[in-house]
Amino acid sequence: MLVLGRHLARAISVGVGTVLFGFLALFAFFDLVNELDDLGRGGYRIQHALAFVALSVPNHVYELMPVAALIGAIWALAQFASHSEFTAMRAAGMGRTFALRGVVLCGAAFALATAVIGEAVAPRAERLAQSVRLSALGTTVAGQFRSGMWIKDTLRDASGAPERLRFVNIGTLRPDATLENLQIFEFDPDFTLRSVIRAQRAEWDDERALWQLARIEETRFIAGRTDDRVPTLRSEIVREDARAWPSDLGPDIVRVAMLEPDRMSLLGLVQYTRHLKDNRQNAERYEIALWKKIVYPLAVIVMMVLALPFGYLQVRAGSIGYKVFAGIMLGVVFHFMNGLFSHLGLLNTWPPWLSVSLPSLFALCIGVAMLAWVGRMR
Repeated sequence: MLVLGRHLARAISVGVGTVLFGFLALFAFFDLVNELDDLGRGGYRIQHALAFVALSVPNHVYELMPVAALIGAIWALAQFASHSEFTAMRAAGMGRTFALRGVVLCGAAFALATAVIGEAVAPRAERLAQSVRLSALGTTVAGQFRSGMWIKDTLRDASGAPERLRFVNIGTLRPDATLENLQIFEFDPDFTLRSVIRAQRAEWDDERALWQLARIEETRFIAGRTDDRVPTLRSEIVREDARAWPSDLGPDIVRVAMLEPDRMSLLGLVQYTRHLKDNRQNAERYEIALWKKIVYPLAVIVMMVLALPFGYLQVRAGSIGYKVFAGIMLGVVFHFMNGLFSHLGLLNTWPPWLSVSLPSLFALCIGVAMLAWVGRMR
C-alpha cells in the first residue's frame, strides 16, 4: 500500500507541476507583453522588464496554485482511469479512504508550499518588482487620491490615552520609502485643529525609529481669551530646516497602505488591521484579506478532494479531454466564487471568516458528494 501511495502522490505532483508551469509561462508572457509598452521610458530597458516579470512569478504561483492543483490532479487521475491503472490499484486493495488520505496528504504539502510562498516570498518579490520598475522609470508611487495618500495616526501618552489625532497626507512615496510633499493635520482629542505641518521630505531613521522631516513649515493654532473672557484663536508660523517626528507610521505600514490587500503578507495585514482598529477606522476589507490568507492555502486540499472522484470515472463516462475541461471550468467557477463572496461579505457585513470560507466549503461538499456517488456506482 505504501508503494501505491507513493505512486499516486508522484503522479499527482507531476500533473500539478506541469499544469502550474504551463500557467506560469502563459502569465509571464502576458506580463512581458504588457511591459513592452514602457520600454524606452526613462531608463526602462528589457532587462528591467524581464526582472519585473520574473519577480511577479511568486505571486502568480500563490494565486494559481488551487486551480493548478485541481486541473493537475484531474489530469493525473484521468490518465490512471483511461489506462485502467486506477482499477488495478483498487483491486490491489486501495479503497476510497486510502485514496482520499493520499490525496489529502499530497494536497497538504502543496498547501504548505502555497502558504510559505504567499507569506514569505510573494509580498517581498512584489515590492522588489515595483521598486525595480519604478526606479527604472524614474517615477514615484501614485497616491490613492488626487491629493495623495491619506493615513490616520494617533499620538498617545504614557497611559495609552489619545493625546493628538493626526491625519497624514503623503503626496508621493519613493521606492526607498522616502516621503515627499507631506502634510500633517494635528487635532486634539476633541477634534480641534491645533497645527498643520508641511514638510518637503521625510526619511525614516532606523536607529531612533522615527521620521526625520526636512524643510518644515508649521502653522500653529493657539487658543486664548481676552481680558473679558472672550475666546480667541491666533496662529503663528514656525519654519525649521529639520525636525524629528515620532509616529507609529513606520515604512512597513506606509508600504502596505499602498498595496492591494490581496497582495499583502499575513503579518502586514495583521499589523495594518490593528493600526486601523486602533485609529477607529473601517478594517473590514483588510480583515477579509487576512482571513483569505489563512483559508486560501487550505483550498488546495479542497481542490484535491474535488479531483479524486474523476479517477473513479471510466473512459465511457468521458475522455481525458472532457475531464480536464471539466476541471478547468470548476477552477474558473471557484476563482470567481472566491471574489464574489468576498465582495458579498463586504457589502452585507458578513463575518470575514465566513465570507472567505463559503466557496471552499461549497467545493468540499461537492467533492465529498461526488466521491460518495462514484462509490455507489461500483
